[in-house]
Amino acid sequence: MTASAPRPAAVPTGQVWCEFALTTVLLFLVVTIVRWVRVPASPLYVGDLRLALAVVGPVAGLLIIGLILSPWGRRSGGHMNPAVTVAVWLMDVFPGVSVLPYIAAQLAGSLLGASLGRLVWGPVVSAVDFGALRPASTWPPSAVFLAETGCILVLTLAVGFLLAYPSFGRWLPATVGGCIALIIVIFGPLTGGSANPARQFGPAVLAGQETDLLIYLVAPVLGAVLGASVHHLLYRRFQLREPITYKLAVTADRNQ
Repeated sequence: MTASAPRPAAVPTGQVWCEFALTTVLLFLVVTIVRWVRVPASPLYVGDLRLALAVVGPVAGLLIIGLILSPWGRRSGGHMNPAVTVAVWLMDVFPGVSVLPYIAAQLAGSLLGASLGRLVWGPVVSAVDFGALRPASTWPPSAVFLAETGCILVLTLAVGFLLAYPSFGRWLPATVGGCIALIIVIFGPLTGGSANPARQFGPAVLAGQETDLLIYLVAPVLGAVLGASVHHLLYRRFQLREPITYKLAVTADRNQ
């Protein structure tokens, strides 16, 4: 997309509802995974945190890939993450007028999904704070902020590049899922490994956990802003292509 290209029109309301549904499903399944892996009474309980996250990371990555490729994901774009929505907006392929509706849908879906986890699995999920994340006691807030920002910066650059080249686009869902899996496995024991404001919002609100919540909400969005800025700089310096769509499940239709 060149500088003179028209801004995309607002997305249909149906796509906003799909984004809400996707994030609801994502958070319900996140709470479910945490319930089975981290509750001591569970037959699938894994006591060692690093080992537990080595299991949770790949499962979460596969879950995200499946949701992106689902009919809802193909329709809405499959963001499920306010930082991703901000990134594709700043890369000029998502309408600014639809940014707040998407973010509102994602945060509302986060609350509903975590609440459904409590409804289905009962009070046991309260024992694990609805799956809310906590940083390691050895990591100061500044380090958590930098890590969360850096993770989304790198993810934004990868997404921007793959969205610009349809021949590579088929790898985008796997790339996003793989990056999230690595973030959880590597940074989970240190920062919590969120990289998604919607991932932390619902569980933290329902658990009444305010520890570093602002960091988890702000740092990924800042990473998206920086990542989109770096992408534009690389585009001007090396004449790379600009993204042509905001949908993470790229199709042959460039005018999505």
